[in-house]
Amino acid sequence: MAKKDALKNKSVAVIGAGWAGCAAACELAQQGALVTLLESSRNLGGRARGVTVHGRELDNGQHILLGAYTESLRLMRLVGIDTQTALLNLPLQMVYPALEDGMSFIAPRLPAPLHLLLALITSAGLSFADKMALARFSSTARWMGWRLNEDCSVIELLERFDQTPRLCHLMWIPLCIAALNTPPERASAQVFLNVLRDSLGANRAASDMLIPRLDLSRIFPEKAAEYVRTHGGQVLPAHTATGLLQNENGKWQIELKQAEAQAQIYDAVILASDFANAGRLLSTLPAKDQVPLTVMGYEPITTCYLQYAPGVRLPRPMLALLDNVAQKKWGQYVFDRGQLQPDQAGLLAVVVSVSQAATEIDRNELAMDIAAQLTQSLGMQDLAQPVWHQCISEKRATFSCTPGLNRPDNQTAYSGLYLAGDYTKGDYPATLEGAVRSGITAAQAIVKDVKAAKI
Repeated sequence: MAKKDALKNKSVAVIGAGWAGCAAACELAQQGALVTLLESSRNLGGRARGVTVHGRELDNGQHILLGAYTESLRLMRLVGIDTQTALLNLPLQMVYPALEDGMSFIAPRLPAPLHLLLALITSAGLSFADKMALARFSSTARWMGWRLNEDCSVIELLERFDQTPRLCHLMWIPLCIAALNTPPERASAQVFLNVLRDSLGANRAASDMLIPRLDLSRIFPEKAAEYVRTHGGQVLPAHTATGLLQNENGKWQIELKQAEAQAQIYDAVILASDFANAGRLLSTLPAKDQVPLTVMGYEPITTCYLQYAPGVRLPRPMLALLDNVAQKKWGQYVFDRGQLQPDQAGLLAVVVSVSQAATEIDRNELAMDIAAQLTQSLGMQDLAQPVWHQCISEKRATFSCTPGLNRPDNQTAYSGLYLAGDYTKGDYPATLEGAVRSGITAAQAIVKDVKAAKI
């Protein structure tokens, strides 16, 4: 661990106040750096932020964390978030509303791997063949060290491991979509195994499912901004970077869209925007032996909020849903917001991942389709007509996590310039933890280069 004053008197600019940028800023501030955190938007959080919907403080997308997200949890605590109260902690589970079509898999709070063994034995809706296939997958993956000699798609992995169609349909494919937000036929099996390794393959707490009770801006980015300010740094929302300049002494200057913004000189800069904006800023620099950023595809996520009477309550805070786009069944998971925050009683959030079609159809039509899906799935007729609804689509929510994707390093060819973002090289897909880890890695790279007198 670096000393707390490892970056004392060093000035560092972080461009982008999403979760990666906020993580980098906090890590830098903790090491004594004078941090300037710049964000083009007026709100912090990037693609995982709080929004106001019908007078409610919600999110631009319903998220879930895992107990395995150790760095996210560490930084939340660092900035003053009580994770015990800010997150609803649920044991690992995959529960559908009806057993005739779905399953019920709930891990008891016992030491690993006993929790998974008992969850498997007591699970309902799975045949003996399904349970044996699940046990075979887990044991084989552990034996392999959760590593593949060559990456392939998740579908190919499931075929190699002889997983049953029902188990794939009810567990593996929904988990793949939830974790990687990429269709299983073109999702990276190795990244999927990385997530399973750190959750199913680790201690029991690592597999816990953590649902935020606060909106995503309040649960980390806003507190991160406070932490930076209290450590002598500054946070500048509504400041858009348009270019980068490096002087003859290796110091950095950021060109800003705001004409009134005062120019500052920095010892180092972290580009913590998405890869498109990072590529745009890199292109303003003189040509160097810089490997161009890989052109990545995007995957959308839509969250549909439906408000019902306060007395409406689901059997559990979160339920899995059977999606079928051909039948206009869009949702894969539904969350009961009233079980997260009492003042949101009757509010349901339905997540629709990896569906471009869901971003293109009429918002009212999509909401009514989802209301009909909930009515049929849950057998609750009062779900057919919500009091109000709001569909929020992030068309570029995540990068497409495909097999063998060449993700860029945090280090660039320019001294004192680094990348941070969930798309950079790492074990995780485009998750909050992936973003946070990238920010920490970029900050640690600065510490290393300062010690080596490179900056």
